[in-house]
Amino acid sequence: MTELASSKVAIDASPLLPGTRPIELSYRDVGRGAPIVLLHGGWGYGFYPHDDAIAKLDRRFIIPDRTGYGGSPHIAELPPKFHVAAAIETEKLLDALGVERSVLWGHSDGAVIATILALRDPERYDGIIVEAIHLDREKPRSREFFLQMINDPDAFGERVTRKLAEEHGEDYWRTIIRAGGRAWRDIAATPDEDFYEHRLHEISVPMLVVHGADDPRTEPGELDRIRREIPTARIEMIEGGGHSPHSTRATAAGVTTIVSSFLDSLSRP
Repeated sequence: MTELASSKVAIDASPLLPGTRPIELSYRDVGRGAPIVLLHGGWGYGFYPHDDAIAKLDRRFIIPDRTGYGGSPHIAELPPKFHVAAAIETEKLLDALGVERSVLWGHSDGAVIATILALRDPERYDGIIVEAIHLDREKPRSREFFLQMINDPDAFGERVTRKLAEEHGEDYWRTIIRAGGRAWRDIAATPDEDFYEHRLHEISVPMLVVHGADDPRTEPGELDRIRREIPTARIEMIEGGGHSPHSTRATAAGVTTIVSSFLDSLSRP
């Protein structure tokens, strides 16, 4: 990962850490131009960095660490409906930074958060890029993965655990990974609920869907809901792509090209 300097910004409170006021959030801010806000997945930004896009796109990138991740305050558990809580926190952070309009690029949990943000305030975002988005709540193919996060995160191996420790701290990384596993175990137990409160069809912000054709966290047919409910969405399946095409050496440049084309389309009348 390309090392980027971190800064702090204070918000009055966050539903990710109720009872604590104020909260100082860590974020990275690099580049110039119209802002893209990068919303990381459940392992944090450092595990799946956007190095290729940052190097090639003439944009300002704002990269928050959500509460619980990186340099932001630690937590023991993720609250129920934590994606909504994270969306509210993100709105507060953008207000604190004076960012009135932006493009959102969310990965995995961050893609869910980006979609919720676009539903909450569509006038605020010029477009959203959702990568490795989640639509199904009950994910049978990922059950063992989430249980390993809870019960034995060290079993992911030395390379993975070293990167997680570098991002979140040697004494803390297991706490947030276990919290994420428990949150997804609980999500799977409520399959009839919906991340988007059954409002996905209301999305009016231009949407680009980037998805690895071999993403192990995706259930068969999961993306069909987007095709059905958001027919205007541009869907790009990345052949040979896994859960994070934007950060994988073989696919990163292709993803950057696709994103660049989408951004260009937003500026055309």
